[in-house]
Amino acid sequence: VAVEDFGFIEGFGIMGGGEDEDLLPDNTAISSLNVGIVGVGGAGNKMAKAFMDIGFSKTLLVNTTGKDIPKGVKEEHVVLIPDSDGIGKDVSLGKSIFKSNGAVVEDALRTKLGNVDWLLVLAGGGGGTGSSAVALQEVFQRYLKSVEAGGEVLYVVSWPTAQESLNPAISKNALSLMNDVTDLPHVIIDNERQTKLLRGNVGMLGLYPYANTAFAKLLAQILKLSTEISPIQSFDSKDLETCLRTNKRVFLGTTVIPDPKISNLGAAIYQNCSKRSPCPPPRAKGETGTMLLVVTPEMANDP
Repeated sequence: VAVEDFGFIEGFGIMGGGEDEDLLPDNTAISSLNVGIVGVGGAGNKMAKAFMDIGFSKTLLVNTTGKDIPKGVKEEHVVLIPDSDGIGKDVSLGKSIFKSNGAVVEDALRTKLGNVDWLLVLAGGGGGTGSSAVALQEVFQRYLKSVEAGGEVLYVVSWPTAQESLNPAISKNALSLMNDVTDLPHVIIDNERQTKLLRGNVGMLGLYPYANTAFAKLLAQILKLSTEISPIQSFDSKDLETCLRTNKRVFLGTTVIPDPKISNLGAAIYQNCSKRSPCPPPRAKGETGTMLLVVTPEMANDP
C-alpha cells in the first residue's frame, strides 16, 4: 500500500525532520544549565545583549518599541509587540499589552529558543515595559512546561539609582516590579551600588554597558564553575538549581583574596562579596547557599 493512500503529512514533505529555520544557535558559553535569556524593555534588552556578547546565543529581546533595541542586535533575536510604540512608563498599560499579546511572545520562545531548562528574564525597574515583565509569567511557565523543562524562571531586575528614584513614575514602577517578583526566584541589581563601585573608573557613557557586562560575566562564571569537577568537593548543576529555585531573593557576590593566609578568611570573603556585589546585601540568614572557591593547585597543596 502506498504511503500517500493514508494521507500522511510526511508524504507531502511538510515534516522533513530538519531543524527549524527560526531556531537560534546553541549557546557557546560553558554552562551546567541549559538556559535561555529574555530581556524585557529597554534596560532588560541592554542586559540581555551583554549575555549575548559572551556567548549566550539563545537570547530574545522583547520590547514594545524598536527604538530601545541596542545597536548590533540581529533581527532574529528581537520580538516586537505589534500595534504598540512604547508605553510611556505606564505599567498598567504595559501589563495589559503583554496579556493581550502573550501568544506572540510564547510563539517566539518556542520557535527561537527551542528546548531550554531555565529561563532568565532580565528587566529594568523604572521603565514601563520592563516593570510589566511579570505579566508574562504564565507565558514563561507554559513555554517551559511545553518543552518539558526541568528548571524555572529566574528574574534579574534592576533598582534605579537614588537620582532616578526622584522621578515619582520611575520610583512607582520599580516598586511595582519588586512587589511582583517578591515571591518568585529573583536577583536584584542595585544601580546605586553599581555606580558607586564604578564611579571614577568608568566614563559616564560606559557606566551601564560595563556594569551589564560585569554582571553577565559574574553569573556566567557561576554557571561555568558548576560544570567543574574538584578532587576536594563538587558543586554541580543540581546544587546550583537548589540555590536558584528558592522563591525569594538570590544574592550573588564575588571577590579576590590576594593573601589567603589572612586571619578570619571566611569572614573576609563573605564581607568582601557583600560590599562589592551589585546586589543589595543580605538582611537575614539564607535558606540555602554555597561558596565557590577558585584556587591554583599550588595553593590547594599548601599546608
